[in-house]
Amino acid sequence: MLCGRGDSVTNGPYLELLLQVVQRVADSTPGFFDIKGPGDGDRATNAFMKSLREELEEAVPFAKPEQCLCGENKLAVDFYLPPEGTIVELAFGLRNPTSEFERDILKALMAKETGCEVHRLVFVSKPGALKRHRQPSSQAIIKWAKQKHDLEIAFYEIKPSAT
Repeated sequence: MLCGRGDSVTNGPYLELLLQVVQRVADSTPGFFDIKGPGDGDRATNAFMKSLREELEEAVPFAKPEQCLCGENKLAVDFYLPPEGTIVELAFGLRNPTSEFERDILKALMAKETGCEVHRLVFVSKPGALKRHRQPSSQAIIKWAKQKHDLEIAFYEIKPSAT
């Protein structure tokens, strides 16, 4: 499923609330949509994630950040919503030809194999990711994950607010 601001990713109320908080934090972060490059971009992402975790702690307290769901290793997902069996990955580089797309899918599948309840992986991205992942290669991976592993993969693209 591909969608953006104003679209509904799923019927999960906790995911919808998490996405609203993500959008609100993005809207209140100056320069959020600017391309910054290595270094500056990493620092900006870290500051954004810190603000987001603080906001989510109050608004969606069971949105578990940095959960190691993949067994006896240090692989962690950005957020896990246990009541909905949903992993949320903030993947701001998803619009690029090389991204964490396949690695994040692998983490979700590893979590399923360890017995963690995972039904859905939602990528939250900046503009450009939806276009990039409509390509046949990404669509083939999404279809395979659904058919072989019953893993729904969805995208939510953060959009600049209309001000």
